[in-house]
Amino acid sequence: MTLDAQIAYLKKGLAELIREEDLRNRLIESQKTGRPLSVKVGFDPTAPDLHLGHTIIIRKMKHFQDLGHTVYFVIGDGTGMIGDPTGRNITRPPMTREQINANAETYKAQIFKLLDPVKTQVRFNSEWLGKLDFFDIIRLFSKYTVARILERDDFAKRYKEGAPISIHEFMYPLAQAYDSVFLKCDVEMGGTDQKFNLLVGREIQRDYGQTPQIVATTPLLEGTDGVEKMSKSKGNYIGITEPPKDIYRKIMGISDDLMWRYYELLTDKTVSEIAEMRASGKPMEHKMRLARQIVQDFHSDEDANQAAADFDREVRHHEEPGDIETAHYPSGTANVPKMLHAVGLAPSRSEAERLVKSGAVTVNGERFTGLTLHLQPGAMHTLRAGKKWKRVQGE
Repeated sequence: MTLDAQIAYLKKGLAELIREEDLRNRLIESQKTGRPLSVKVGFDPTAPDLHLGHTIIIRKMKHFQDLGHTVYFVIGDGTGMIGDPTGRNITRPPMTREQINANAETYKAQIFKLLDPVKTQVRFNSEWLGKLDFFDIIRLFSKYTVARILERDDFAKRYKEGAPISIHEFMYPLAQAYDSVFLKCDVEMGGTDQKFNLLVGREIQRDYGQTPQIVATTPLLEGTDGVEKMSKSKGNYIGITEPPKDIYRKIMGISDDLMWRYYELLTDKTVSEIAEMRASGKPMEHKMRLARQIVQDFHSDEDANQAAADFDREVRHHEEPGDIETAHYPSGTANVPKMLHAVGLAPSRSEAERLVKSGAVTVNGERFTGLTLHLQPGAMHTLRAGKKWKRVQGE
């Protein structure tokens, strides 16, 4: 790639780059010296599974890899013991070593769905943070002031509201900054909510006599609702370890506008390619391609083909799934909402009753609005509630 093409490739999908001129100069220097840039991203192992929102930055790491640079995937087992205060209105409980180790193992397995394991340096920041003695820590913390720390939005808000702030939380951005010092980072990436921490890294590097790192932030991905940040707690997430069929169906359920944002942030399509697709006026066709691509990225071509076939049969043609499960239920006169809940077709009896009353339940292909159903011993009925299917056999 030409230098301009490299810059465009690396900028795609970024929210902010501080500064583009610095990145250009370092790429030039890298070409002259043959020394690859050191690119760092830190992940605190606070949850065992990654979702598509996390993969935006992992894909940017891949882009640096594609251009021959060294990528450091830093697992924050040291900073995880502090707890990242970003976006928190209360002190985050420190994680146990057992939780950190378990989650870190799943991270390593998941990131190599996109990254080249040969070109990826996986490091645990306890490796260097754990070697700092008391006097090293004092020297590190002397390089920043409380006033500067309190400029951070979440700290400022909590301080103004009188919410407790534990002293150890002030350590977090400085510990993260020391990661950059130890690894001599040229570039550090993070979500837009990490900007403060990344900028602290620039200042601390300068204090340690290093050239300040370039900061690249990625946007926070909207979840399937198109409004809130993708989050497991909000129920609007798409996990990369979810079954292919579920990933495909969730992608097909997003809005057309959100689809284009997903194309920009979750694929390697260029801006011009996305613009051309958008102008074609075939949103359904492109959404199916997007769903297939994302399933391929985290599973396989075969899984993507099967997920597409399942969606076509079950959703577009309203036919029963090929992998429909069978549940057994006591024969006799069954209360339908109770049965739907019992066999896993509804999260609660009240939700099951709502589904029945709204006409979202079918029995053997026919819409069912009654509240009771007679089950003969051994008789099999195919039930559908919303998008879920199950065969129920009387026993």
